[in-house]
Amino acid sequence: MRTFKIGGVHPEENKFARNMAYETFPLPKQAVVFLNQHLGTPAKAMVTKGEHVKVGQLIGRGEAFISAHVHAPVSGTVAKVELIADISGYRKEAIVIDVENDEWADGIDTSSDLISDIRLTRNEIVERIKACGIVGLGGACFPTHVKYMFPTDKKVDYLLINAAECEPYITTDNRMMLEKAEACLTGIEALLIASGAPQAIIGIEHNKPDAVTHLMHAAKNHPKIKIMPLRTKYPQGAEKQLIKSLVDRIVPNGKLPLDVGVIVNNIATTHAVYEAVQKNKPLVETYMTVTGKQLQNRKNYRVRIGTSIMEILNSVGIPENTGKIISGGPMMGKAIANLDAYAVKGMSSLLLMDESESVRGEIHNCLRCGKCVTACPMGLEPNMLQPLAERKRYEDCERYGIMNCIECGSCAYGCPSNRSLLDYIRVGKVQTGALIRSRQAQQ
Repeated sequence: MRTFKIGGVHPEENKFARNMAYETFPLPKQAVVFLNQHLGTPAKAMVTKGEHVKVGQLIGRGEAFISAHVHAPVSGTVAKVELIADISGYRKEAIVIDVENDEWADGIDTSSDLISDIRLTRNEIVERIKACGIVGLGGACFPTHVKYMFPTDKKVDYLLINAAECEPYITTDNRMMLEKAEACLTGIEALLIASGAPQAIIGIEHNKPDAVTHLMHAAKNHPKIKIMPLRTKYPQGAEKQLIKSLVDRIVPNGKLPLDVGVIVNNIATTHAVYEAVQKNKPLVETYMTVTGKQLQNRKNYRVRIGTSIMEILNSVGIPENTGKIISGGPMMGKAIANLDAYAVKGMSSLLLMDESESVRGEIHNCLRCGKCVTACPMGLEPNMLQPLAERKRYEDCERYGIMNCIECGSCAYGCPSNRSLLDYIRVGKVQTGALIRSRQAQQ
């Protein structure tokens, strides 16, 4: 089986919820919908206090090139539009809706019927994806339509679908492939039309044999779609590593996958694309795993965007020894600083870690063992980048390639001295990026 060659680690998989089918989480009494649920410029509020909205109605318009529309995930009355703290604790503009019923906007197909015949043209597909506010659901939440608005002189050889789900604990993609395979495959067919690529390849880590078998069987009627099992290794699902594993192409530093003839989308994104293209359904719900070692009641949920995180957590019961709750996985997820926050488009998991897992070990001096260098999938030297960032030597950080870091955490995972490698590198990336932009502005 294929994999990337440089670096990588093997954390415990802990896929405890892999056999738990999706459950639909109850509608909230009040939904809080943030206007910056995507990479890029936040959407602009299109409703005011007192207005009645229906599910799927546009309430936030993405006006910048890199932005995405936001739609009402519930129907009811807009209670207010104000700044509300998200999981980071920082206040962001949000629309608060008092839920009254579940009335959908006109023109949206809410049936469970599978529609496999795609009747839209390339441009119509891209416009439909844009209109429905579809973003990448693999973590970055990059507006999906932007990937397909490329110059006519660019050629796409491969559409790659990331179904690796290499992050420990998370099982939403696995369930997506098992429960919604045909919809995902139809979504991929739509993206093939949008990209002009002759072939799509779905990369799945081989620790999901049931998903591999199921998709291979389902894909028999889709000759342009190939299923490729991959060796289990983190971060197999990172964009550059996935491209290397599937088609043996290397994306140069500072370049995009499109520059090597590739577009990459997550498997969950293909389902959202299917619903947008075939059912005119905006992205108003997210699929998430709620899990943890000490959690007994693990779930895979379908949750309306804007639902209270505390409501979701209370539904499974928070163990007394919980020390940290993470949005996402343990490697690249974000610790939730504010539990009085709400579900957003890219929230794929809520991970409850007990105190023994969440407490950091005592930090010691670097041993010069080289484990972080060996683990880095980008071929960087974290042992050099961390002290440079700590000492604010950002020009040297740039020279050592800090901007190429994908923030996967492989370096910190295996450090025997418990060094805060990724923490300092993240700060260093922000400051180095600001330095580069300042220099470019002066030129």
